[in-house]
Amino acid sequence: MLSGTEALRWADAAAVAEEIVAPWKNIHGPGGAILALDTNDIKVEACGGLESLATEMPFSPDSVVRYASLTKHFLATMVIRHPALIDLNDPLGKHLPNLKKPMADVTVGRALDMTGGLPDLRESLSLLGLPVHMATEAPELLEFLYRNGTLNFEAGTEIAYSNTGYRLVEAALRLKGLDFNEWIGTEIAEPLGVELQAPETWYDPVQGLVPGYWQKDGAWKVGVAGLHLSASGSLTGSGRSLARWLQTVLANDGPGSNVLETLSAERTLTDGRPTAYGLGMAWSSFDGRRFVGHGGSHAGYKCYFLLAPEQKAGIVIVSNREDTATFGLAQRMMAALCNLKLPTVTQTIPNGLYATEEGPFWLQIEGSVATFLGTGETLYEGKDGWSVSQSAHFPMRLRWTGEAVEGEIGHATHRFLPVTTTELPKGIAGHWVNGEEHAAFDIALNGPDGPTLAMGTGPARLSYRLRPLDGTRVIMDGQDGPWAKQASLVFEGDKVTLSLNRSRGIVFRR
Repeated sequence: MLSGTEALRWADAAAVAEEIVAPWKNIHGPGGAILALDTNDIKVEACGGLESLATEMPFSPDSVVRYASLTKHFLATMVIRHPALIDLNDPLGKHLPNLKKPMADVTVGRALDMTGGLPDLRESLSLLGLPVHMATEAPELLEFLYRNGTLNFEAGTEIAYSNTGYRLVEAALRLKGLDFNEWIGTEIAEPLGVELQAPETWYDPVQGLVPGYWQKDGAWKVGVAGLHLSASGSLTGSGRSLARWLQTVLANDGPGSNVLETLSAERTLTDGRPTAYGLGMAWSSFDGRRFVGHGGSHAGYKCYFLLAPEQKAGIVIVSNREDTATFGLAQRMMAALCNLKLPTVTQTIPNGLYATEEGPFWLQIEGSVATFLGTGETLYEGKDGWSVSQSAHFPMRLRWTGEAVEGEIGHATHRFLPVTTTELPKGIAGHWVNGEEHAAFDIALNGPDGPTLAMGTGPARLSYRLRPLDGTRVIMDGQDGPWAKQASLVFEGDKVTLSLNRSRGIVFRR
């Protein structure tokens, strides 16, 4: 067991960092920065690629990116520093009286630790046909949440990632006169002498912000997202600014006082089972060691920080390219720094499509990647023949029995059987509407592209291919900007329910 920073292998970490950024240096494309730090210094800096394909300026530790979901632990810090205004045990409805039950009964703590069952707003809008780049504003989004009130599952019974809890908690704090961007400036950025800004929308100007990029048909495209930026993912800053903040967190000093201990403290389900996700911070482990951190993903931006609290050391990765697998890279850096073996990827479950006997749940296995309701995770070797994910907010523990895939996803028990049908359900063609949200789609079974579902208006109308699960369920396959969109549809007479992993239950009627 390492017991101090003197045992850390900074030179090895620097060598791995250079290996990671080398491909970015060798192509004319976007890139990123990797930093390794202790409480006093930034020990490693490695950069590659361009911060802008227009200016061709190289990416540096001072290039400003969107932190995306790294923002979450900053909002959680704001919450814990105002106990007189908001408590983790308060129901959301206490602070947002327009919320309906059961959403109103979800506590602030469960809204922040991913056990609240709150449908993710972005995925809900996607199921209604709003593409990722369509602009939306905060008041209308809150009204949408107030109208809904439904949950993906009973609060506290499982875990599933959702940005909605952070949006609602930020709205509650704003009603009490606390503005997230102002608080970040006065309580964190100014004391540390760094630049941090939390714009409300993608289109607000931010000093020094570099574009994010994703690839389509072999060409780089500038990432765009229309969703109003709540404190679930609004913060912007550089890799160096993030590293400076994390130094105070590791040192338990100044603006970072009591952050690590409180936000990474164990959280539990209602039955007492612990989860690995805290309040905007998530635990992961390999080779017998535990680390805490969090990732961030916006269209064209990828970030991650990973901390070794005992050694008071950390890794920061920021990137303006969609294909950067930051979690795996952060683990690779930490393994080099601490002289550890990385987890072993496993492929013990046969490739194929599987589904539970009822409900919206399906599972696709392709090599070492398991995709559940449209969200994929890499599987690694666990104990006693189990395959496990390394994700705290998307935990998987699965095994093949010879006739089924069984185990847990999000701490909920599932049993998946191989899908054998090749025929779509009968009678699903036609026009389907969600009257309350003025949304609609059409299913055609005999079109030129085969069975398809089409939603949207005019030239923005998108088509999704359909494939069967059984006599009442199908999967739609398509794209939403840079990301795959794979929802399940469960038909019950003249009603159909659409579900993605993070939003389960948007209803349309014939």
